[in-house]
Amino acid sequence: MRTADIRQRFLDYFAARGHTVVPSAPLPTPDPTLLLVNAGMVPFKPYFTGEAAPLWQRATSVQKCVRTLDIEEVGKTTRHGSFFQMNGNFSFGDYFKEEAVAFAWDLSTKPWTEGGYGLDPERIWVTVHHSDTDARGIWREVAGLPDERIVARGDEDNFWSMGVPGPCGPCSELYYDRGPALGREGGPAVDEDRYMEFWNLVFMQYERGEGPGKTGYPILGDLPRRNIDTGMGLERMATLLQGVDNLYEIDETRPVLDRAADLAGVRYGADAESDVRLRVVADHVRTALMLLADGTAPGNEGRGYVLRRILRRSVRSMRQLGFQAPALPELLPVARDCMAPSYPEVVASYARISDQAYGEEDAFRATLKQGTTVLDTAVTGVKADGGRSLPGAQAFLLHDTYGFPIDLTLEMAAEQGVEVDREGFTALMNEQRERTRTDARARKSGGTADTAALRTVLDAHGPTDWRAWDTLTTESRVLALLGAEGPVPVARTGDLVTVVLDRTPFYAESGGQDSDAGLLSGASVEAGVVDVQRPLPGLVVHRVRITAGELAVDDTVHAAVDPEWRLGARQAHSGTHVLHAALREVLGPTALQSGSYNRPGYLRLDFPWRGTLSPAVRSEVEEAANRALRRDLPVGVRWTTLPEAKELGALALFDETYGEKVRVVEIGGPWSRELCGGTHVDHASQIGTVALTAESSVGAGMRRLEAAVGIEGFGYLARERDLVGRIAEQLNAPRTELPEKIAGLLDRLKAADRENARLKAKATAGRAAELAGQAVEAGDTLVVTATVDGAADEARALALAVRDRLPPARPGVVAAATSSGGLVLTVNAPAREAGRNASETVKQLLGGRGGGSPEIAQGGGVPAGDLAAILADLPRVVPGGHGQSEGG
Repeated sequence: MRTADIRQRFLDYFAARGHTVVPSAPLPTPDPTLLLVNAGMVPFKPYFTGEAAPLWQRATSVQKCVRTLDIEEVGKTTRHGSFFQMNGNFSFGDYFKEEAVAFAWDLSTKPWTEGGYGLDPERIWVTVHHSDTDARGIWREVAGLPDERIVARGDEDNFWSMGVPGPCGPCSELYYDRGPALGREGGPAVDEDRYMEFWNLVFMQYERGEGPGKTGYPILGDLPRRNIDTGMGLERMATLLQGVDNLYEIDETRPVLDRAADLAGVRYGADAESDVRLRVVADHVRTALMLLADGTAPGNEGRGYVLRRILRRSVRSMRQLGFQAPALPELLPVARDCMAPSYPEVVASYARISDQAYGEEDAFRATLKQGTTVLDTAVTGVKADGGRSLPGAQAFLLHDTYGFPIDLTLEMAAEQGVEVDREGFTALMNEQRERTRTDARARKSGGTADTAALRTVLDAHGPTDWRAWDTLTTESRVLALLGAEGPVPVARTGDLVTVVLDRTPFYAESGGQDSDAGLLSGASVEAGVVDVQRPLPGLVVHRVRITAGELAVDDTVHAAVDPEWRLGARQAHSGTHVLHAALREVLGPTALQSGSYNRPGYLRLDFPWRGTLSPAVRSEVEEAANRALRRDLPVGVRWTTLPEAKELGALALFDETYGEKVRVVEIGGPWSRELCGGTHVDHASQIGTVALTAESSVGAGMRRLEAAVGIEGFGYLARERDLVGRIAEQLNAPRTELPEKIAGLLDRLKAADRENARLKAKATAGRAAELAGQAVEAGDTLVVTATVDGAADEARALALAVRDRLPPARPGVVAAATSSGGLVLTVNAPAREAGRNASETVKQLLGGRGGGSPEIAQGGGVPAGDLAAILADLPRVVPGGHGQSEGG
């Protein structure tokens, strides 16, 4: 039985019992505390915490999840996978323990032919919290389980909370005995490999207070209404029903593993180390496929780095298995075919997915070459200084600048007999992560981290009456003021505070659109609105600076959006939709927007594409966009359900969470149809113009277009026109002849550069011959020193030219210094055979500064007045030397 069938059976079972089937949310999540959805309940979190009213009393879903905290354990155990699917059924104040237990037992044990999973009831064990006598009694009554198969466990295992104050409660887990061949007898407390957990039922009935970790916090009381959150691991159920040992061997992963084994010429099951690497490949290729399908692009931060790390670990594992050719073109299509029955979007988006994945592998292959050189140089330096440990800062540089995974640094350093300061590296990584989290929290909370105070406001007054789609002004009441230290009763001239209003016309930053600017004014206050955010679902907050008077809680104010700002914002956001549609018209459907930002006069749009766009293609995209403006396409908005919007072909943008009803913005009907909550013009001609200003790379397989829009677009074109006019005037040429005129000038400049280089080389050769003839004896070695007025490259060229003119049978050492304090030193082959070393000699001359290879090395930072003495000292430091040098 396929995993896709197991998945559908779960949804069908609960749909038949009054549950609304909720589609999986995208893996990227707008939750500021998470990068990626890591549990089935995450999309329902606002309903459990009370931040939003639930849309349904009963719901069921199969949620895509990614966890990477224990990524190093992937492949080593049967229980760790970075991507997994969580089957869940949820009750929001409806049924509770008895029904949840009954549903789980019925679906698990009912025969397959009757719509169940057909597990042997005699092999199922359950755990309950030691205090939960209700659950123990229900399991006895509903399932007839004997006491010995109902195991009591403590808070660490069987009490659930989100780790912060809020809902919590005991849980009950279901385990299946896979038989004595897989471990010891005695239940899940004895062996969790033999007894595999496959379902967890969470009974949310209490509210917890502050406290660390999973234990030690107070229970404040009962929740106003009790909820159910369950999670069945789809991969674990597939493992049981397909009769395989672990999740890497089910039908959604085993074909990838087998293809990797074929490519590497190894047999799965023959070698423990190779098996781990094959399992890593099987897991990571599938995870990367699903992240790419949901719009995550490889990058150096956040979820982009998670994806990059997973892709690179899979590629590196293949290289460790002995497969040196590009691996993803062989493996990713296999993962696509495995996942397509459940997620047809991986087929529809495969051109984009594969383009980004293959581009990332190409980049990593180049990174391996470059990063290995940097690592080797660093290790050589550590050894030269007598050290045994690579500094954490160096490992972090390799990770942050070159994308070199820390595990790769650890392994390659160990191969050269050097340890890595892992603690130092981890400290730097934690600093970077905390900066990222702090920035995200500050941005999401409108400049204040006091989300507890904001939640109190939301609980007391309900969601903000948000009017941004309908009006530019409202009469509003101040519900709360928050300063840097928390709530304040009043704000005065010069203060920067967060203001919560009962209603607002201001657009809060979202969907790529910047927030509105404007004013709050009242009987005794004027304040400028500088930022607007949604720190909690349903709550809009305003960051304002008091410019005159004072503002107090309960004051009535006139909230007014700057109309010019809003007009520019509408032009830019509609312009983004137009440019997106034009891009897809020219490049095809794989050029799907993966990120955007727009504010008055400016927009940027990121999309997957390998290679730069030629000037001709950029012009074609710009023309397609402006044709839509000239046709004055109508802009319309409709509300519909998400499935209906998808049937219409509406494009859903990633990182957004959609409710039961979605807002579809159309420009020219099907020409541009996207799910969007932003503000827009009424007709395309109101955008004015879209003028492309830049095209660049923002990562492997990802491009960025930038454009000026509206009056700023016309201004950009006017400045370009004036610039061309000035150049034409200076060159005394008609504008139409400028390309040929400039090309001619460049040709003449290149010819002049070539002539200068030829003359310089001739002069260098002449001087080199003269200097070689003036070489002095230093024991058995000829020594030449010289100075140049130019840069280090000229000193290098002169030193090499002199070296090549020394007698081929005599050891020779040549040093050339620059007037800026640099030194280049080289030795010929006989000198190397005699034990001379350029790098060691430079370090001896310069007191440890500088280095390079045994044949040529250089140093710098020498005071100009010391150069003569350093050059004069060269014959002495050359082993065996006794003579004196002469300046050249």
